[in-house]
Amino acid sequence: MSRFNLLTVKEVRRETPNAVSIAFDIPADLQQDYKFTAGQYLNIKYQHEGKEIRRAYSICSTPTSGELRIAVKKVENGIFSSYANEILKAGDQLEVEAPEGRFTFEPNATVSNNYAAFAAGSGITPVIAILKTTLEQEPNSKFVLIYGNKNAEETIFRDELYRLQEQYKERLFIHFVYSRIRENDSIFGRIDKAAINFVVNNKHKDTTFQQFYICGPEDMIDTVSATLQDRGVTKENISFEIFTPNTDGAAPIEITGGGTIKVTALVDDDETTFEMAKDQVLLNGVLEAGLDAPYSCQGGICSSCMCRIIKGSATMKLNSILTDQEVEDGLILSCQAIVTSDEIYVDYDDI
Repeated sequence: MSRFNLLTVKEVRRETPNAVSIAFDIPADLQQDYKFTAGQYLNIKYQHEGKEIRRAYSICSTPTSGELRIAVKKVENGIFSSYANEILKAGDQLEVEAPEGRFTFEPNATVSNNYAAFAAGSGITPVIAILKTTLEQEPNSKFVLIYGNKNAEETIFRDELYRLQEQYKERLFIHFVYSRIRENDSIFGRIDKAAINFVVNNKHKDTTFQQFYICGPEDMIDTVSATLQDRGVTKENISFEIFTPNTDGAAPIEITGGGTIKVTALVDDDETTFEMAKDQVLLNGVLEAGLDAPYSCQGGICSSCMCRIIKGSATMKLNSILTDQEVEDGLILSCQAIVTSDEIYVDYDDI
């Protein structure tokens, strides 16, 4: 269900030369709607030259901080990221959807766990929320962070991480990885198999980790996951969120014949039936039919556009999020779905 509200920007804080964090004022009547779990993200709706764009940004504050804050790294040709870094200021307003996301952490004050996280670039944003939540709400747990960047200057939250490391000396262990500079007490290179094994097998060889969190480019996530699984870590103990997909893995889908298909979609309790081209991506057809279906990245790396097939069938060009069981249960990412039946019924509400 799409739940956007106009929120006022409370603060825009410079984090690096190319990244800012943005805090929002939440009115009293919306406090419940914007409660969140560590690791979740916000969708931002932005009008640019008469065209609506949506972008997803992870929340970097903790649920108990009393603050709702995201981080935005400027990317080349990034429409909203450039606006956020160069123009946006306190007092401005943005359309912001209620928090969502599956890369989450629920603390348990009674456990004594060891966690490890691998983050690259802006992938630190949900990870720092998970890290701080662990330190604050699981007093007997420890956290190891492996964090990769080009250099120290571009390392988002670097100063805050140093402060946290000093505050939690016996519980927080950070390993910075820099690809373009050599610096004392850091690893030179990238988060590759060698760096992963150096940290896990040497620096923390006597530690048994209960859960691993990975966030960043898909290639890095694949490398970390494969390396950990080679060490006997099960998939269930690895949580990840992709910030930059590897589209090389997109599956080609052969469509035989032209024509149209009949689509019925349930969005916000309203059922709509329409026709769309057989070779069209499902989400595009839904949006062109005028339905306010939820979506954000349109690249198969968030779960905003997820829906459930009630009748018919579809194949996804790319899926790095849904498990085999979820796909078997009828869930699809509609931004990646090509309908393979003459008729389909999808439900955006029942997810």
